Amino acid sequence: MSRIKLHIPADLPFYTEVPVRIQDINYGGHLGHDALVSILQEGRLHFLQKLDCSELDACGTGLIMGYLSVVYLQEGHYGDQLRIGVGVSEIQRSTVELCYAVAVTRSGNNIPLAEAITGLVCFDYARRKVQAVPSTLRDRLQPYLILRNQS
Repeated sequence: MSRIKLHIPADLPFYTEVPVRIQDINYGGHLGHDALVSILQEGRLHFLQKLDCSELDACGTGLIMGYLSVVYLQEGHYGDQLRIGVGVSEIQRSTVELCYAVAVTRSGNNIPLAEAITGLVCFDYARRKVQAVPSTLRDRLQPYLILRNQS
């Protein structure tokens, strides 16, 4: 089976930093794959806060995870300060696709650790139904829209 390629651009429109904590380290002595998924969520929450949104209330809709793809590139270690880039790669009728680039600086060098995409589905928690992306949310996401080379 060949490795998936996500084609995340080198420069994304939003960045935040999240540290690798001791509980993020697995028995192999490096950042665990499951911990990276939680760190991606932390980066996503920082991004949503910038939009004055949350996963429970993004301009009148909730956001639930529809899909996730991660490509792990290098090891992360305790004490690393991860730089997480976030961009919006697609807005569909009821789904917003975000892309992420995770890197760390060591000895002055930027080292990519992982790339990821998530598909966030707009969801009405009260009615337990998928709903369309609200126009206000579309407007707030627009400045963060990027082009992802799919080839």
